[in-house]
Amino acid sequence: MKEQAALTPENMLQAYRRGVFPMSESADSAVLHWVEPQLRGIFPLQGFAISRSLRRRIRAGGYEVTCDRAFMDVVRACAARPQTWINQDLLELYQALHRDGHAHSVEVWIDGALAGGVFGLTIGRAFMGESMFSLRTDGSKIALAYLVDRLRRGGFVLFDTQFLTPHLASLGAVEIPQADYLAQLKSALTGEADFTGPAVPQPSGLMQLSTQMS
Repeated sequence: MKEQAALTPENMLQAYRRGVFPMSESADSAVLHWVEPQLRGIFPLQGFAISRSLRRRIRAGGYEVTCDRAFMDVVRACAARPQTWINQDLLELYQALHRDGHAHSVEVWIDGALAGGVFGLTIGRAFMGESMFSLRTDGSKIALAYLVDRLRRGGFVLFDTQFLTPHLASLGAVEIPQADYLAQLKSALTGEADFTGPAVPQPSGLMQLSTQMS
């Protein structure tokens, strides 16, 4: 882990292209560090696991899913934890990257309020997942399911989760050596994918995706 004094949106993207990413030690820290895990978490886009309970929740409806409607609200919700690696510099960088079309979010709304979401960066055919949050039961899981659908239909080939957590593993994420990740990243950086083009499917359409991935 190396200290990083200052970042711009462009050199942040360059870092992601090399397989490293910035983190802060806390929300109040003014220092950013480059991080290059030796074991990298990824979601195989054909391997997202929709549990029976999540299938029932998705079929039941009662929620709305949107893309990029409330990007900074999602980022701030992800940062609103007692311990977070997102400081003010990163908040501003994510906002700039969103304006430039490189950062996106998927939001889940229940009763008109933000219930969960996920955000990340897009480069080529790679999606670098940054963080997710949930304010209502299964809010982040629903967001992830719709995100995977969007990435598949948009032509993405790599979904980077940076680290593997037990929660992500339960949904189908796996851990691979950094060398293998860099090989996948190199391939994903060639060509283009479309994050914003795919329409949000109805729950029945998402269940069809689940069947195809099973």
